[in-house]
Formats: sequence, structure tokens, C-alpha cells
Amino acid sequence: MLYIFDWDGTISDSTAKICKCMQLAAQEVGLPVLSNEQIKNIIGLGLPEALHVLYPHESDSGREAIKLAYSRHFTQADVTPSAFFPRVMETLDALHEKGSKIAVATGKSRKGLNRVLSNLGLEDYFHASRCADETCSKPNPRMLQELLEEFGVPVDKAVMIGDTEYDMSMAYQINMPKIAVSYGAHSLDRMLKYEPQLCVDEFEQILNWNFEGK
Repeated sequence: MLYIFDWDGTISDSTAKICKCMQLAAQEVGLPVLSNEQIKNIIGLGLPEALHVLYPHESDSGREAIKLAYSRHFTQADVTPSAFFPRVMETLDALHEKGSKIAVATGKSRKGLNRVLSNLGLEDYFHASRCADETCSKPNPRMLQELLEEFGVPVDKAVMIGDTEYDMSMAYQINMPKIAVSYGAHSLDRMLKYEPQLCVDEFEQILNWNFEGK
């Protein structure tokens, strides 16, 4: 069985850090400083795709400037990794003990994910991962398809766990089961249209998922 997890807002309580760093970057380069709610809307997308949504009328050079500024601010802030949500490690350990495979599908860059895994001492903890800058950004389902191919797992023996409509959409497009977590960047209402098979308020409740008969 393959469990595929989003990172920011699902495993890692990093939403506030992302919002703050984006606001600092905008202020630095002279672009409008957006609200937390506006920024939360794009969490889960790759950074270039996110900036196209946040600043659709800005020039390519302007978006490149804020991209570099954001990356610098986030790298500095992420020296201290964001805390995990409650009982994340205990739940992931339980999946390991069951013999399940666990993977990450994230809008983070490869450099960013590797940095945080290294800082947490989890470099070898996940069996595989895909990042937005090495495949297609969410909601394109390509990263899920690549993980299925890597493990040789049929789509009905995998599940995507995430906190945004982008997570739900990419799984919906390939008929992969979905678990929506209610505590992250997007409201549960935004995810329900993609028909998640399970909605949870706490991370450990994903252990209630049963592949048999789903």
C-alpha cells in the first residue's frame, strides 16, 4: 500500500512561515503585499505557478525578482524547520510498521525538500518523493503517476493525503483515492468537490483508511 503525502500544511505546520516570507519578499521588491488568505490560496503550487496566480499582471522580471527574494527569505527562516502537526511521526511510524510505503508529493523545490529532510534527520525516512521543479506542478497529476510507476502500484492501492484542492484535484484526475485534512491551507469546502473518500481533522485519523473495499 502506498501513502502519498503533501508536505506544507499536511505534515508540516509551515503555512504562517510561507505567508510571512512571501510578504517580506513583496515588500523588498516593491510589489503589493498580499494578505495571508491570498497567499494561502496558492500553497501547494510550484513557486513559478504560485507567483503567476498572485501577480498575474506583473512582468516576468518582476516575478523573477520576487521568486529570488522569497527563496532567500524562506531558506533563512527554514534553518529552524517548521513543527510537524500533532502525532505526525507516530502515525508515519505506524505505517512503516505495517509495511506500507510512504512518499511525498509537494510543491516545494527539490532543494527545499532535501534541506528540510536533512535538517530533520529524515533523509532516508520516505521511500520516494516528487517536487514541483522536477516534474509538473500540482494540480497536474504527473507526480502521482510517476510515483505509481516507481513503485509499480495500481492506482487503487495508493492514496493521496493533502490539505488543498490542488492535492485533491490531481488525485481526482487519475481516480486515486483521496484523504483531505481539514487543518491546512484550504477549507474543507474547497476540497469536497473532488470527492475525498475520507476527511480528517487530525493527522492520526488517516490510520482509519482501509484500502480493502474502497
